[in-house]
Amino acid sequence: MGSGQFLKTGMLMKLIIRRDRLRFIIWLFGFLTMTILTAWAYKDLYASQAERQQVASTMENPAITALLGPGFGLDNYTVGAMMAHQMLAITLLIIAVMSVLLVVRHTRAEEEEGKIELIRALPSGRLSNLTSTLLVMSMIYIILSLATGFGLYALGIESMSFNGSMLYGAALGVTGLFFSATTAFFAQLTQTSKGAVGLSFLLVGLSYLIRAIGDVVNDTISWFSPFGWVLRSEVYVNNYWWPVMMTFLLSIVIVIIAMYLNSIRDLGAGFLPSKRGKRDAGALTKSHLGLTIRLQKTSIISWAVVAYVFGATYGSVLGDTDTYFAEIEMMKEVMATQEGVSMTLQFITMIASIMAVLSTIPAVMAVNKLRKEEKRNRTEQLLATALPRVKLFGNYILVAIFTSIITLGAGALGLSSAGAWVIEEDLTFYGIV
Repeated sequence: MGSGQFLKTGMLMKLIIRRDRLRFIIWLFGFLTMTILTAWAYKDLYASQAERQQVASTMENPAITALLGPGFGLDNYTVGAMMAHQMLAITLLIIAVMSVLLVVRHTRAEEEEGKIELIRALPSGRLSNLTSTLLVMSMIYIILSLATGFGLYALGIESMSFNGSMLYGAALGVTGLFFSATTAFFAQLTQTSKGAVGLSFLLVGLSYLIRAIGDVVNDTISWFSPFGWVLRSEVYVNNYWWPVMMTFLLSIVIVIIAMYLNSIRDLGAGFLPSKRGKRDAGALTKSHLGLTIRLQKTSIISWAVVAYVFGATYGSVLGDTDTYFAEIEMMKEVMATQEGVSMTLQFITMIASIMAVLSTIPAVMAVNKLRKEEKRNRTEQLLATALPRVKLFGNYILVAIFTSIITLGAGALGLSSAGAWVIEEDLTFYGIV
């Protein structure tokens, strides 16, 4: 791969930053604000060591271990150990999702839409687009790592040392780099952005699942997951840097492979064959409503699975809620005791409210799909037929409502099915919904 392969990489980096500057700012500000405010809240919420140890006693539940990772430092549950244990794993998962969406947006999605062909028609290198995307992502994660590290240390919390704070930030950054690299790799294998997103999210999900199983069953299994590696850095407890470095080196190897594959494949092609569609459309897809559902089927199923896992995760820890809230004055004030209603049932009501808010996200995405189809000039072909505009818009509204109901129902099913095993209250699916 000669230097000509990277021609105009700097110019494309400027273009990516200009196009997504608002998106980058929102992501960075959101992560930084969430992390700093959470650490500060823990300091005030659990002011004494006795309160923190009371919380630590509830963290040995296998369901919590599967959700948050192994509880390093539970015997001396400082604010730093609590922050790393309760926040790091979830934040890493969100960063992985961010990496997938941004990398696919600037690689396979733009190639699918023909934009890369326009760039290639100009004096630019074959690898310039992929390289510029990965370099911009690297810059974003370096900024995130440094800002998070210095921000946490600046709080002045005794258990949050400079070394631990910088390691916390590095853990976030290296996870973003790893999943940026794997997404770039999958973008070379598939022919569509949908395929690249699917494979990338499959890797994210499997990585988190393998880590969860390993943390509960056998620690060795967790080493087959990048999430497991990063969490083994034991931030604010032992502060091991070598798992982060190991993840970084593997990311470099994956980037080199992705670039090599990009340099030898044809524009618009992939190394994995695309699945052939049916010769004739089914009865459902012959109507516009059926076609809309068919196009959004993967999204509907994915959100239903996410909602079910979310509900089941909280349902599996309902047996410890009374113990968890018993010694924390602030939580007892938030969950004010009502006559005849236990704290557990009040907590279930709160989780149900969160699931209701969560179910609005796929609904908004389903309606927004119409805007995307319009931008790609696909609605013109539909409106050229006898399909009225009102019906076109109405079908997307119906799908959005359907998606919201499915998502909320899946979350309630997960919460009721898992919670019924661990609490004595009469917990049913219909009661939650």
